[in-house]
Amino acid sequence: MEQSDSDGRDVISFRPIGRFRTPHTLPERTPIQPCFAAGCVGRVEIFPEYEEGLQDIEGFSHVIVLYHLHRAGPVSLKVRPFLEDRLHGVFATRHTRRPNPLGLSVLRLIKREGRVLVLDGVDVLDGTPVLDVKPFVSRFDVPNEVRNGWIEGVAEQEAWRRGRRETKTGDET
Repeated sequence: MEQSDSDGRDVISFRPIGRFRTPHTLPERTPIQPCFAAGCVGRVEIFPEYEEGLQDIEGFSHVIVLYHLHRAGPVSLKVRPFLEDRLHGVFATRHTRRPNPLGLSVLRLIKREGRVLVLDGVDVLDGTPVLDVKPFVSRFDVPNEVRNGWIEGVAEQEAWRRGRRETKTGDET
């Protein structure tokens, strides 16, 4: 549904299609990014009116879940990401305090139980509204050549320590 605000920009609203059910209730204790959440099993419960849309999803090993970061906090255009202690523009990070608080996770699909997707690698807070689910398709979703910007300067061991929330430093989300 689209409307225009006083500046003439479109205002877009979405209705959730389901909710996450996860063991994560505190942002500061939730793993950051699915790669640091291996073994964290959660569920996406799709609302009954959307169950039919899950037909054939079980043939995919992974799904992309788009969701609303409903507990993100105020917008900030400069943020301190979990991997570094210096500020970066929010669009050069995956920080939650975005102008449009949208989250995206690529998660391993363990199984489908009716209108419930059981997932591994869940890095999302319990009760988070789900906006969409898409199959992950390596042919489409894995680019051949990538650059990782400022993240390339972060040591792998440091990334794992911070991503698993072994210690908390700065404004990490």
